[in-house]
Formats: sequence, structure tokens, C-alpha cells
Amino acid sequence: MRTGPTSPSAAGLLTPDGWLLFATRGTRLFAYGLLSVILVLYLSETGLTDAEIGLLLTLTLLGDTALSLWITTAADRLGRRRMLILGALLMFLAGLLFATSRNFAVLLVAATLGVISPSGNEVGPFLSIEQAALSQIVPGQLRTRVFAWYNLLGSFATALGALCGGMGAQWLHEAGYRGADTYRPLVIIYGGIGLLLAGGFAWASRAVEITPRSGGAAGLPPAKLWLGLHRSRNVVLRLAGLFALDAFGGGFVIQSIIAYWLHRKFGLEPGMLGGIFLGANLLAGASALAAGWLAERFGLINTMVFTHLPSNILLMLVPLAPTPSLAVALLLLRFSISQMDVPTRQSYTMAVVCPDERSAAAGVTAVARSIGASVSPMIAAALVGTSSLAGVPFFLAGGIKVLYDLLLYRSFIALPPDEQR
Repeated sequence: MRTGPTSPSAAGLLTPDGWLLFATRGTRLFAYGLLSVILVLYLSETGLTDAEIGLLLTLTLLGDTALSLWITTAADRLGRRRMLILGALLMFLAGLLFATSRNFAVLLVAATLGVISPSGNEVGPFLSIEQAALSQIVPGQLRTRVFAWYNLLGSFATALGALCGGMGAQWLHEAGYRGADTYRPLVIIYGGIGLLLAGGFAWASRAVEITPRSGGAAGLPPAKLWLGLHRSRNVVLRLAGLFALDAFGGGFVIQSIIAYWLHRKFGLEPGMLGGIFLGANLLAGASALAAGWLAERFGLINTMVFTHLPSNILLMLVPLAPTPSLAVALLLLRFSISQMDVPTRQSYTMAVVCPDERSAAAGVTAVARSIGASVSPMIAAALVGTSSLAGVPFFLAGGIKVLYDLLLYRSFIALPPDEQR
């Protein structure tokens, strides 16, 4: 389905606020990638035990989830810029406390209340609020394209940050730094970037905010709101349930699980695995750019479902491959189309809710995905560790994701966004 003439370029219609949000996204993901490489090494050098480090990482993820839910569901009412600045200051505070204290209780507080990314992935309230703000300042027909570039920028910034984190630690070691001092300057840089982000968000204009003219929740008492949602509540809850199902399936085949399976089944060494996943992630990031073009012609739901289905079938074929080269080829082919649903999913969520519910909708669906993805890796690790069941996670992931695709199509094909009606 075509939606009209060829759209102008996304970059050509980005306002100064749009460029600012792209800059904060890249800067933040660079910081996350930087910290992800050295965080556990740094904590170990400060004298923490493995159990204490594990507890810190768990509380970091739980704290970020709870914090994100609170900030994102309040952002449309209390101010998006205000909430983004608060998140950035919590990022600065976490970096400062991690860099200056070895007291386990202090670090627990910093991990729970601060914004720390141990995985290099997006955490905290930023993604949801930035998506809502971008949706407000970008024409609807360009939203998916903009989100595609937004996601691609984040992937490359994370990779660059991880590279700089590893090289920076190596350089400090060669310069004579030892123990925790080898990594502490990088933790300080992480905190400093949080302060830089706070200043950047302060420069955003009122165009990113909900105004009384937007209607919706602006005139509603708090009793009429639930997690910042009102008219779109049922739609968001249905989407959140489906996204949680998709994330639950995806948790069976997270990158570390696939790497473990390749190592056990084919004996691939870490260096080879690193090269494979570098290529896989570059393909995945590039594939997102095609999402905007496809969505303009076939619609957001069709693009989400009919690019996701073949990627899940390819996933289920991987454990049937008799050779490592064929298994890797199937994985790379799957990664080349697997991320087309990400910008379309984000764009669709922003399109079908009221403007003053966008931050809350993005936050609720993001938390649902986090919860859905939190259980399956434990099951997958046990299955991969059992020779006769090692391929089962791939079948479970593919089957659950196919079910998600079918349910999504059935539930929402009749609810296209305004720009595609």
C-alpha cells in the first residue's frame, strides 16, 4: 500500500530540536558502550566479590526499570525536558559515586537510584521520552525513517564507545595505571557525559513539550490517569502484552546464548565469535534503514510482521545446520532482516496513541519488554548446556516470535496510523 508521493529526506526536515535529540542519543550510547566494557573489571578491582558484583548488576537493571517507569509515565504531565534533565543528573550521580566510593552500601544506592548501563544497551527514561518528542516535531510520514536513523546512530555509537573503553583502559595500563585506577578515569568520563547531557537537554525548546492545545490529559485530574495513560490505555496494554511475548521469545537467543551454542556445537573460538557478531550487528543496524522505505509502501503493521516472520523461520533453521559455515550464514541472513521491525514498532506505538500519552506509552511498552526478556535467558542457558536439548532455544524463540507476529497482525491490522489511512 502506497501512502503518497515520495517523502522528502528525514534529515532535511529535522528541526534544531531533532538534531539535538540525535546528538544526545549518540552521546549517551557512546557512554553506555564505554562503561559496558570496563564496569565489571573496575568493580572487581575495587575489591568487590563476584556475589556483590552480581547483586549490583541486578539492582542496576531493576532500578533502571522502576525509575524509567516512574519518569516516563510522568513526563508528558510534568515536562519532558525536566524529566530528561533529571535522568541525566541521575546518570551523573551514579558515575560520580561509582568513581569515588568503594563502600558497598553507597554503590548499592547508586546502582538502584542512578542510571547505569552494564550491557551497553539503552537504559533509563531517555529513549521513551526522546521518541515521544521526535514524534511531535517530525511529520508522521517521516517518523519511521527518522526512528530508523535514530536506532542506527545508537548502534554505531555503542560500538564506538565499547572500542574506546577497551582501548582507553589498555592505554591507561600502558601509561602505568594499575588496579582500579586503570578504569576509574573512564567511569569519571561516564559521569561527566551525564552532566553534558543535562546541559544539552536544557537547550531543547518548548516544541518538544505537550501544550494545552494538545488536549488529552492536560485537563484531566490525576484520578483519570493510569501510568500517564487515558484514552489509549487499552491499546497500549494490548501492545505491551504482545511486545512482552516477543521479548520473552527473544530472550532465548540473546547474543551470549548464541555465542555459547556456537562454541559448544562447533568449537568456534572467542575471536571468531567476536567477528561474527560484529558483522551481525552491522547488518542488523543497516537493515533498520530499509524499514522506512517499506513502511511507506506497505504499512507499518505489514512491515513489522512480514519482515519478522522470515527472520524467525531462519532462526529455527540455525540448529539444523550441519556445518558452522551454514549456521553462521543463516544467522547473518537472519540478522540482515531481523531489526526492520524495531523502528516500525516504535513508530506505530507513537502513531496510535494521543500525543500527550506518547512518553508513557513508550515507557510502559519498554518496561513490558524488559520484564518479558528477563526470564528466558536462564532457561536457555540450561538447555544449551544439555547436548540433546542445545537446539531447543532456537525453536522456542522462533515459535514464540511467530505466534507474536500472527497475534499482532490479527489484533492491529485494522488500526492503521492516521498517515496511512
